[in-house]
Amino acid sequence: MYVSSEVVPYLPETEISSMSFEAPKMVNKQGGQIRIFMPRYGNINERRHQLHEVIRLSGINLVINDLDMPLIIKVASIPKERIQVYFIDNEEYFKRKATLTDEDGNLFPDNDERAIFFAKGVIETVKKLNWSPDIIHVNGWMASLLPLYLKEFYKNEPLFNESKIITSIYNQSFDGTLDKNMIGKVKFDNIDEEIIKVLDTPNYNNLMKIAIDHSDALIKGSQEIPNELEDYLKASKKPVLDYFSPEEFAEPYTEFYNSQF
Repeated sequence: MYVSSEVVPYLPETEISSMSFEAPKMVNKQGGQIRIFMPRYGNINERRHQLHEVIRLSGINLVINDLDMPLIIKVASIPKERIQVYFIDNEEYFKRKATLTDEDGNLFPDNDERAIFFAKGVIETVKKLNWSPDIIHVNGWMASLLPLYLKEFYKNEPLFNESKIITSIYNQSFDGTLDKNMIGKVKFDNIDEEIIKVLDTPNYNNLMKIAIDHSDALIKGSQEIPNELEDYLKASKKPVLDYFSPEEFAEPYTEFYNSQF
């Protein structure tokens, strides 16, 4: 199961969007069962990519900071690859015709709530699919709360008992911080303040630290990552796969996935 903030061909090519396509494509070719989850940003062309709503998966409300937010699930197939992509949608969070920033490059003020909604929305959809993934591979900071929610908020969900979480750490960050009250919104879900205290300053590095803390293994998705995260990875004592280019990642990723069992 791949959970990513961006995937080609639905969004422009970046390190994250490319690897979020290439890695599942590789596993698919090896005969693995693949599903990809990403946000349904408003700048994704639904007609061109043939997205359609899946009524049986939509229609539940997720509580975000004490507000009911309806979850809409859309699905599409990547042409020629026979890979299904599930899009997490909500009118309030994902209708605007942009991904993470406005036209002046400023982060949307509700990006923290969008990240919480995305994490919960992915997990609730997988529950409805009644699918138990062996490996959950997380890419991009918009997906960075997923490991935390799996290990804390959904810790009693038997579907994920055997799932291993791998997070890729990239150099694709953002300036400044998300909403200063992000920690309060995560705490609202009865998540212990002690384990999320770095979210007092919800910047890129601290979001990734939360992901590292709650993952079983890590991958360096960029050749260079921030020194602070490099040190944090070392201190985590968890299995870490070094960076491999798109041309040479297939074998190391396959071995790394297999080594988690």
